Parts: sequence; C-alpha cells; structure tokens
Amino acid sequence: MRQTLSLEAQAIWKVLVVGLILGAGLPALFALGIRSLAYGQGGEAEAHGAGTPTPHPLGRAIGVLCFAIVVVAVALGILFIVVSGFGKELSFSNIYPTIVDK
Repeated sequence: MRQTLSLEAQAIWKVLVVGLILGAGLPALFALGIRSLAYGQGGEAEAHGAGTPTPHPLGRAIGVLCFAIVVVAVALGILFIVVSGFGKELSFSNIYPTIVDK
C-alpha cells in the first residue's frame, strides 16, 4: 500500500512539472519573445515624446531565441504524436531525437 502511494505521488509530481513547463512555460516564453522583439525595435508599451526610438540588437536576438525554442518544442510534440501513431518511439538517447521501433 505504501509503495503504491509513493509511485502515485511520483507520477503526479512528474505530470505537474511537465504541465507547468509546457502549459505555462511555452506561452510565457512566447510572450517574452514578443516583448524582446518590441525592445529590439526600440519600442515600448507606451508612446513617449518625439524622437525616433533606438533599436537594440540584443532584444532582437533574445526574441529570435525564444521563438526558436517554442518552434522546436511544438515540432517535437507533433513528431511525438505522429511517431506514436505509426507504432514507433521517439528516443532521446543521442543529442538529437531519433525514431526507433518499440
């Protein structure tokens, strides 16, 4: 009985962590990318006085990096679903994901 509760608690913890990362983490990273691109263009949320805003290359680089991470995560999710449908498995034993037989 105690071992079963321990296994259930571990499973619930894993689901919670993945849910927080994918459910809240990716949209937050996307929002950070949008904000970084606005900063990279020299813009802000509010309009200020006259003059042209100065662009910030670091903001643009951070925005592109955030979007790249989101796109890779979405592509891996779609790949996982498609591979599972074909009766195969997605393996992360190498640096990059590979498709292997079950």
